[in-house]
Amino acid sequence: MVKELIIDSTPDKGVTIALLQDKQLVELNREPANNNFAVGDIYLGRIKRIMPGLNAAFVDVGYEKDAFLHYLDLGPQVQSLLKLTRIVKNGSYQEKLLNSLKLEKDIDKAGKISDVLSKNMLVPVQIAKEPISTKGPRLSSDLSIAGRFVVLVPFSSTVSISKRIKGSNERNRLKKIVEGIKPANFGVIIRTVSEGKGVEELQRDLLDLISKWELFTKRLRNAEPPQKVLGEMDRASTILRDILTDEFSHIYVNDPSIFEETKSYIHDISPDLEKIVKLYKHKEPIFDHFGVEKQIKAAFGKTVTLPGGAYLVIEHTEALHVIDVNSGNRSANKENQEDNALLVNMEAAKEIARQLRLRDMGGIVVIDFIDMHKPNHRKELYTFLKECMVSDRARHTILPPSKFGLVQITRQRVRPEMNIVTNEKCPACDGTGEIRSSIVLMDDIENNLSFILQEQNEKKVTLCVHPYIDAYIKSGLFSKRMKWFMKYGKWIKVNPVTSYYLTEFHFFNAKDEEIKL
Repeated sequence: MVKELIIDSTPDKGVTIALLQDKQLVELNREPANNNFAVGDIYLGRIKRIMPGLNAAFVDVGYEKDAFLHYLDLGPQVQSLLKLTRIVKNGSYQEKLLNSLKLEKDIDKAGKISDVLSKNMLVPVQIAKEPISTKGPRLSSDLSIAGRFVVLVPFSSTVSISKRIKGSNERNRLKKIVEGIKPANFGVIIRTVSEGKGVEELQRDLLDLISKWELFTKRLRNAEPPQKVLGEMDRASTILRDILTDEFSHIYVNDPSIFEETKSYIHDISPDLEKIVKLYKHKEPIFDHFGVEKQIKAAFGKTVTLPGGAYLVIEHTEALHVIDVNSGNRSANKENQEDNALLVNMEAAKEIARQLRLRDMGGIVVIDFIDMHKPNHRKELYTFLKECMVSDRARHTILPPSKFGLVQITRQRVRPEMNIVTNEKCPACDGTGEIRSSIVLMDDIENNLSFILQEQNEKKVTLCVHPYIDAYIKSGLFSKRMKWFMKYGKWIKVNPVTSYYLTEFHFFNAKDEEIKL
């Protein structure tokens, strides 16, 4: 399986990251230009309200709505965290680690939040779920700092190992290594990618996490709520940390600064893969060049067509997601109806697993597969769906088909669902069905161009238009562009953009900033 990562950075939309497997889009992540409250960020929060009925508290972390902290998310050693916060804030704690800190007793699992927290108390909290819909962030005070190979857990002494590492010899080897290098009063979770790694790689990763903890305690001393004390890495680095393997063949980046950051990060975590990072320099938008934009438009929306003629209908509600599988023109095949239903369902299962990752759909998902009467066929479909979901990094549970033929999936939900609108109100006509006459389009372009060059004195101008208009402007020996050059004495760069509607055009200056007219 060949994996590629395409990273598109734009000033207005932030960073969009597409993961391709064998040229097929399987994951799409978008990080806004100013992405606060990302999963993993640690804030110094202030308790605003205690809710005994919910056994929870609402915490001010600077978001427009107070964040939610449940008693079960406090962590067993929350008293030690509160103790550390108090002594760090008053300046009496001089150590960087936790060697001399006497840990407090674990809180009662069935206790009450009012016994632990009180109004206006300061508490470090970590974002567990980003703000979704009308809800503020969900918090945890059971802090952890994730690295490539291990996760550092303060106020603990436990070393746990990913269940995906199966061999007992390898599990024992990794546990002995980590127990020998971890600091006192810190627990460690050994991640799946640690399998086969040596002492040097694990120690380097652990030392990096320890330095982050030292930075956290240093910043905590002077922090005022609501303030971010320790930020998670940007989304691109987080994805590379979690999924980068030898299967990756290329990583393409269209922004020089992100290219350097990505290359530097990969050099630190996996030097032998540094050469796969490439800076994309072509004129064509990077997603258009690699066919990502087309796949995005085809994959998102209410109806998703499958290669064999079947299709999915995907509906979203506040409570759950519903996916209906339809056979389409496959029902006309001469095959046995039961076998045909199994084939369509298997094809749909593969696409559904992809859609869950692609849209990052979380919560409850109900799938209405085509009815099958043979128990062995239902079992085969259930097994195949679980196999398709193995590569999904989000925690999930799949229930066997019910007697009504429905399959229920619960999937971890930590970020807002990736939602890309594919059916829009026409921006050219604003829904009226009528647009300005195309015959005056060139007049509009030339009038604006004249104003930009002669009145605003722009030295370098780029015109972005629909590909049809681009072809018209460049066609012929004495093209429109040549006439502009002869008239204004400046060569106008013209770029085609497939996502523009026919009469849409925009001008950009030498810094690739849009010239507002």
